[in-house]
Amino acid sequence: MKNRVITVIAAFMIGLTLTACGSGEPASAPSIAETDKAAVQEKLNKRESKSDETQADDNESDESTAATHAETDTPTDSDGNNILVAYFSRADENYNVGTIDKGNTQIVAEFIASEVGADSFHIETVTPYPADYDDCCDVAKQELADKARPEIQGGVENMEQYDIVFLGYPIWWGDMPMAVYTFMDNYDFSDKVVIPFNTHEGSGESGTYSAIGSYLPNAQVLDGMAIQGQTAQEFSSDTQQSVRDWLDGLGF
Repeated sequence: MKNRVITVIAAFMIGLTLTACGSGEPASAPSIAETDKAAVQEKLNKRESKSDETQADDNESDESTAATHAETDTPTDSDGNNILVAYFSRADENYNVGTIDKGNTQIVAEFIASEVGADSFHIETVTPYPADYDDCCDVAKQELADKARPEIQGGVENMEQYDIVFLGYPIWWGDMPMAVYTFMDNYDFSDKVVIPFNTHEGSGESGTYSAIGSYLPNAQVLDGMAIQGQTAQEFSSDTQQSVRDWLDGLGF
């Protein structure tokens, strides 16, 4: 009996140690399925093909240098860009990080856009959310109950040019903010690769990746990356490396 008690206590202490160590670690890059990587590569190859076509058209305008350009020029990120990072992110008072000038998701979104050479679109509502955390929670909860589609500011020009769309958001009440649904409603995502990423405070991705897949049946929605809000706000070099590793695994 004594040995059994000692064994139970030891197992309990090991469990506490693992929990404590895990809570302070930076985000780790998720494993990448080969099918996800292949989907990204197909779209990236399409971008390079468009860039080659544009370069060929430019070369035809100057026959004397056409051969030289064909041998030496390579596509650049600015030529035929087909990647968009669209994200919803809220600053002001947030859970676990206090009052902030830049939202947790925006920090990650800007890093992704810089790493892959993408265009960006910040999903913002026409009617701002309250700056106070509790008041914002009340509004978000009511929107979720109503399945609201709040109006968003501006829009993405030439959405059809983007073959790859990173879609970022925080988790609000176990779901995406309703404005993200408004964004998805506003555009045709047929044949696009959609790559979700999100910030959270313990709920992970909360089933939102599969929800996006169901909402956008004509798009190819990949598994994404979830980062705790406080980790995103600090965005240490270790976290940056984890996001970079995730992008590298996808083939960017």
